Amino acid sequence: MLKSRRSRLNTIFESHALDAILFTGLLNIRYLTRFTGSEGALLMARDGRAWFLCDSRYTSQAASQVCDAEIRQFADKTAGCADLIRECRFTAVGFESARMSVADFLALEGALGRDILKPVGGEVDLIRSCKDQDECCRMEQVAGLASQALVEVLPLLRPGIREDDLARELEFEIRRRGAEGKAFDFIVASGERGALPHGRASDKVIRDGELVTIDFGAVLDGYHSDETVTVAVGEPGARAREIHQVVLEAHDRAIAAIRPGVGCREIDAVARGYIADHGYGDYFGHGLGHGIGLDVHEKPVLSPRSDAVLQEGMVCTVEPGIYIPGFGGVRIEDTVIVTANGHRVITQAPKAITISQTG
Repeated sequence: MLKSRRSRLNTIFESHALDAILFTGLLNIRYLTRFTGSEGALLMARDGRAWFLCDSRYTSQAASQVCDAEIRQFADKTAGCADLIRECRFTAVGFESARMSVADFLALEGALGRDILKPVGGEVDLIRSCKDQDECCRMEQVAGLASQALVEVLPLLRPGIREDDLARELEFEIRRRGAEGKAFDFIVASGERGALPHGRASDKVIRDGELVTIDFGAVLDGYHSDETVTVAVGEPGARAREIHQVVLEAHDRAIAAIRPGVGCREIDAVARGYIADHGYGDYFGHGLGHGIGLDVHEKPVLSPRSDAVLQEGMVCTVEPGIYIPGFGGVRIEDTVIVTANGHRVITQAPKAITISQTG
């Protein structure tokens, strides 16, 4: 499995004429070695050799987790990486320019000399964009766990409960079901606050007749889930029902269009066009969705600016929304795996408008 993942680096080695790639971003290190610690570096050579570098805090952990790589201990990270690169006589080493700080780059360049380090930017993150079978299984598991947790706590959604109290109950339920924690700070945005796409849970008290947008996710074995529902407390008004139905239909149409070979821009256009045709185009300002996996935001991006094309194994969110200042908003989100012949939705909470009880 790791061999297959590492083989995805071949195009980067070739396109940049590299001897090796130095990884300092922990997510890519985990992906390529299974190491879960909070400090380390990985040097991958073009010929398949690999070295994992860490300080004394992580040597035992690395010995039990890191696969198919020689473990080297360092006292100073920059010096340890530089010594190894010189030992191997590499003259062109790629580095994660999207992950390495300027200070770390300057220190490493100072130790190695100019022209050794070559930026490879976010290209290396693309190796994680298509998930293997094991990853898909883990993502289905965490998505199901989070969905079930939401269904369990939704009966608490009544007039008088605060947004942040509901968020805490949801986080507790997610943890109770075995998750490592929440994937991000939950969004619980009720009433007029629903017009805030990133309206994190506040101390606002939820009132009868309001729409409530709940954007939540869990982490399990390092993998993230992401899902959004918009529900009504009591009987929603006609306008709220209309907006919810427009967003739900845009969501459903976009998901139906997902299959290998379709451009991410095209999927975005399906939902965006439907929302615009119903008069709400000015109220949908963000991209339709994003990849998800070891990070909550990964490649590909579903947006009007994306040049990416869907491939089997990609896992992405579909989350259209309408946000009207002074009124509120609706967002509906599912996470979808791109399969050989189409797609599979792995989040499970019902997306039809739910009317919570007020008594």
